[in-house]
Amino acid sequence: MKYTTLGKTGLNVSFLGFGGIPIQRVSRQEAAVTVRHCLDQGICFIDTARAYTDSEEKIGEALKGLPRDGYVLATKTMARSGGDMARDIDISLKSLGVDHIDLYQCHNVRYDTDEAALFAPGGGLDALLDAQKAGKIGHIGLTGHQVDRLIRLMKTGKFATIQVPYNFNELKPEEELLPLALKENMGVIIMKPLGGGALPQDLALRFFLDKPVSVVIPGIEEPAMADQNLRSLMEGGPLSKAEEEEIGRIRQQLGQSYCRRCDYCQPCPQNIDISTVFLAHAYYNRYGMKDWARQRYGSLKVKGDACIECGQCTGRCPYGLPIPEMIKAAAADMG
Repeated sequence: MKYTTLGKTGLNVSFLGFGGIPIQRVSRQEAAVTVRHCLDQGICFIDTARAYTDSEEKIGEALKGLPRDGYVLATKTMARSGGDMARDIDISLKSLGVDHIDLYQCHNVRYDTDEAALFAPGGGLDALLDAQKAGKIGHIGLTGHQVDRLIRLMKTGKFATIQVPYNFNELKPEEELLPLALKENMGVIIMKPLGGGALPQDLALRFFLDKPVSVVIPGIEEPAMADQNLRSLMEGGPLSKAEEEEIGRIRQQLGQSYCRRCDYCQPCPQNIDISTVFLAHAYYNRYGMKDWARQRYGSLKVKGDACIECGQCTGRCPYGLPIPEMIKAAAADMG
């Protein structure tokens, strides 16, 4: 396993980390097996969030009885006020079953009101600093999807790490964010390295072999996924010229209007599993697997035609996707 230093935190982390979104979809027992398998393979950086339903609890159960110095634990919260932040830190500690969390992050900071609440006297950042002094958390991090906003917040000097979507189809971080992080010695955590499953796994991970990042955290929901990711990063070499050309073709075909499966759009009032609808539609349109896609779509309890265009999902999507229109298109193709 390749290890790096997570910027100014000084934490030693595995270059391949564990993204905690997908284990929401599996049982507690299955999640525990996967987390333990990852640790056995040297994957020691574990990332989750208060917003990931029962992900913290599942990870906490998997970590029971293990030496606390055997992993680096990161979580995050959408809380912005001081009171809400302090409450969520305590909930995270209890859910994860630990006495301290190595990295606590401000999750998906995207609005001016978020910034105002975090930086207000007695606000979220003050609560984080109080928790740090009390030994509840080790370091304070920042996550988000709006690169320009992240850059502005990085310049405040309040954060030790930055977590950002970055992959071979989303290159904006290369322009200013990554150089700034290097200059400020901030740890760089990469989310959405596979574009939410839209990018070919091997090429997408090997893209990072020569990039100035600390840890890459694809979502992992079963041991086989961890093993496949490890083979790509630990055994695969630099991208060849032919592979670079293939990446160029994928960029041109994919564009930017696709689902990254972050699930921030959920829950849907009509109980539509939005990201699974889009995953099936991607296989239908992009990969020529029409029969499989129709079968996967047909297995859903609630189909896309149940959408009432309420717009709640659109407001939550960090990429501003026209989700109801995309759901209708998927239903028309696969219904």
